[in-house]
Amino acid sequence: MAENYPFISPLASRYASKAMQEIFSERARVRRFRHLWVLLAEAEKELGLNISQDQIDELKAHVEDIDLDVIHQREKEVRHDVMANIYAYGLLCPKAKGIIHLGATSCYVDDNADILALQEGMRLVRAKLVLALKKLSDFALKHKSLPCLGYTHLQPAQPTTIGKRFSLYANEFFLDLKNLDYQLSTLLPLGCKGATGTQASFLDLFQGDEKKVESLDRIIAEKMGFERSVPVSGQTYTRKMDTYFVSPLRGIASSAYKFSLDLRIASSFMEVQEGQLKDQVGSSAMPYKKNPMMAERICALSRYVLANAINFDFTSAEQCFERTLDDSANRRLAIPDMFLGIDGILNVLNTLLDRLVVNPVVIKARLESNLPFMASENILMEAVKRGGDRQVLHERLRVLSRQASEKVARGEKNDLLERIISDPLFHLKEADILPLLSPEKFIGLAQRQCETFLENEVLPYLARSVEEGIDIEVNV
Repeated sequence: MAENYPFISPLASRYASKAMQEIFSERARVRRFRHLWVLLAEAEKELGLNISQDQIDELKAHVEDIDLDVIHQREKEVRHDVMANIYAYGLLCPKAKGIIHLGATSCYVDDNADILALQEGMRLVRAKLVLALKKLSDFALKHKSLPCLGYTHLQPAQPTTIGKRFSLYANEFFLDLKNLDYQLSTLLPLGCKGATGTQASFLDLFQGDEKKVESLDRIIAEKMGFERSVPVSGQTYTRKMDTYFVSPLRGIASSAYKFSLDLRIASSFMEVQEGQLKDQVGSSAMPYKKNPMMAERICALSRYVLANAINFDFTSAEQCFERTLDDSANRRLAIPDMFLGIDGILNVLNTLLDRLVVNPVVIKARLESNLPFMASENILMEAVKRGGDRQVLHERLRVLSRQASEKVARGEKNDLLERIISDPLFHLKEADILPLLSPEKFIGLAQRQCETFLENEVLPYLARSVEEGIDIEVNV
């Protein structure tokens, strides 16, 4: 009989790194609960409650002694995960058992632990985003002066450069990075607010001393590494905060989707492609295929993250007075999935950026095949200088361009230049037109814009972000 393997989310088994999985693992969650109970006991002792140092030391000594089986079994009995965790911790700490969670409600550990996980997850995302943005910027600067065909409406348009185009992708991710940094700077924990946010239980503990209650909230926040906690709450911090914290993740997914979709199109033109590994298989039926599988994977994961993001707005809207529990199961799924999904996206993106292949010959050929159309305005101006009627010439160019386009559509050579040279209305020879066809004449300030933006804004910002030892795990 075959072994019955349990389902494991592909976000964990295929896409997200072990580092991101650890942040949102059950063991890490339990560890954060216990850390928060230690902080609560320390703060309450500092403010005069009858808690001994021996009790606190005992709590500290068993933070890492986590037996998930004990917690799971107890939760089956009491149907309450926080109480199951208190029970398991109490078994390890008999002296401190009576003061664990003193005065607190479940959201003291739930919400504060979530904030710590969000903070840690966002820092790992930031590290990988900085790395990707640096690679993207370096690639753009390397190809800043390489002219290529531009596209509007996904139709050939005025030329740009490969570097300038990639600076546009860099700008998308740069905006996401700055948004992420802002959200990290505004992150606040719940603190100690009690069952409905009134801190009534703590007021009882401290015998009506309001200043001690306020001090407890502040001390807990400081021990967690924050200057203060949220100023007002119900039982939980407002779930609108979650919508803000996931906004840079949503933005990264959108930026990654845009970049990868464009790369898939460029790959179909064979202008810029994913590098292929020596033994990589593109298709089970078509051995010659070189599919842009990393870009496709990024698009797939990005779509999942973008679809998941709407969860947070619904959760924020459905709190019903001081809180309801219908956000609990949703957030247990939605928050880790956002981070594991983005982690997978950035893992693949960083690998993809290392393997990009540029095909200058193809880029040049595609550009030159369309240059006669791009140069039509320059040719028109040159003919007017030689005495031609601008309106008459414009109409004639329209007719000739349509005729040449029809030939191109039949797979034939673009012969617009030959048609213009042979037309007596223009009074132009080949020697008059060829100087007008240099690709560099059509790219405007593309190279300068690329350099100015990346060297003056992006790279100095990244230079303030020294990221080392980043875990880039990806199954590609």
